[in-house]
Amino acid sequence: MANLSYRQSGVDIDAGNEVVRRIKSLARDTYTKGVVSGVGSFGGLFALDGSVSEPVLVASADGVGTKLKVAFLAGVHDTIGADLVNHCVNDILVQGARPLFFLDYLATGRLAPDVAEQIVRGMASACRENGCALLGGETAEMPGFYGDGEYDVAGFIVGLVSRARIVDGHGVVAGDALIALPSSGLHTNGYSLARRIAFDVLGLDVHSQVPALGESVGAALLRPHRSYLKLVEPLLERGWIKGIAHITGGGTTENLPRTLPAGRGFLLDRGSWTIPPLFAWLQQSGGLDEDEMFRAFNMGAGLILVVAAPDADAVVSALHAAQEPAWRIGTVT
Repeated sequence: MANLSYRQSGVDIDAGNEVVRRIKSLARDTYTKGVVSGVGSFGGLFALDGSVSEPVLVASADGVGTKLKVAFLAGVHDTIGADLVNHCVNDILVQGARPLFFLDYLATGRLAPDVAEQIVRGMASACRENGCALLGGETAEMPGFYGDGEYDVAGFIVGLVSRARIVDGHGVVAGDALIALPSSGLHTNGYSLARRIAFDVLGLDVHSQVPALGESVGAALLRPHRSYLKLVEPLLERGWIKGIAHITGGGTTENLPRTLPAGRGFLLDRGSWTIPPLFAWLQQSGGLDEDEMFRAFNMGAGLILVVAAPDADAVVSALHAAQEPAWRIGTVT
């Protein structure tokens, strides 16, 4: 009987060790004062500092979806890590929380240290920008489960908010204003439809230049999901925010109602903003009606704030002062 090894079965422990060696310094650079454990522990330890009264932990988990397919085709992987962190940061920001720490899960068929390093480098950079620690994670090599060159990633985030400052939309009333903050692109949703249009309907590839976009398909589709934390934190401190909707899978149609109490709806002013070229190009190329577009994509509005009507001008002015082109997009009904 032949002497088999784990490597011959498709799992390279040495490659895994090399990935850990490369990412240790990346993770350490994100550490905040709450981090107790080091890289390599079975669990990550984080100590709360007592700076928040009645502390409530807020947790969320998410992935990047089929945006990964575009990354595989383009051979660009660092933006995926930033996508993952920023998406998770925004998801807990919706409830008024600031991030404490982030963990990741990376699964692949054959571990490529260069690719893994790119992904984690993007995560670490986004963690530093958001003031949260990359506390730990898991890298799984699963031969025969993922195709060559393919991987999947998931992110897990934990944040903190004072019970008195939880944002849950309970005080939203008819007449409240909706303030939109622009997206940087598709963010991390709608990619199954976008890929179908770009690659199947139009027959393009990631390197194809699109005059209507002024860049390649790959560059347009891989633009990172942005974080809104630094822009929204000062508004939360002022007590201006009644509700927040992160416009992800399901678009505005499905996500805005999640921040509104029962009996409340919304009316968008379609004349208040110009749909960015990427969405207009996808709509025209795919022959999509407007209802489908607003259900599949963010349409240029990545985050929507609910504020009292008398505060709307002050909120928009504060965002403009921070160089953010926010606008009043609609009203609660």
